[in-house]
Amino acid sequence: MSLPSAPSKQELLEALRTCGELTLISLRSVPEESLARGRYEGGWSGREIVAHLASAEWTYPRLIGLARGAGTAPASSPSGGIDAYNARQVAKRAETPVADLLGEFERNREATIAAVEEANEALLAVVVQTAAGLRGPLGAVLKFVAVDHVLGHVEDVTAGA
Repeated sequence: MSLPSAPSKQELLEALRTCGELTLISLRSVPEESLARGRYEGGWSGREIVAHLASAEWTYPRLIGLARGAGTAPASSPSGGIDAYNARQVAKRAETPVADLLGEFERNREATIAAVEEANEALLAVVVQTAAGLRGPLGAVLKFVAVDHVLGHVEDVTAGA
């Protein structure tokens, strides 16, 4: 997959904030029964997608930390691959209420924003590789996984509600 050029730090921060707000507003407006009914990517329900978004968000500050510490951040693939990892993370949250999942996403998004605020442009240009194998400049990777990927899931859930 080819990533677009890396956004500036300010562009990335604005995109992260806007995406986070839109995600919370949009997903809080979907009735829980609609989240339970829908089937989306990989057969997940809307509720499981919310769990995925909440669980994935914690990894972005970690990716920034890896880039900061090593100069490059080749993340290792999780046991069983990224799909199995995502399924395990969603399963761990099977009994968590949607409101709590959205609270987890919100807290983790705040941590992502704080980590980007501490980064400089040079760090955002460091080439990283995610556990899913996505490789590119940190800023471009973050824009793709924490903004574009998230908004794609939000669109799936809200369009199916």
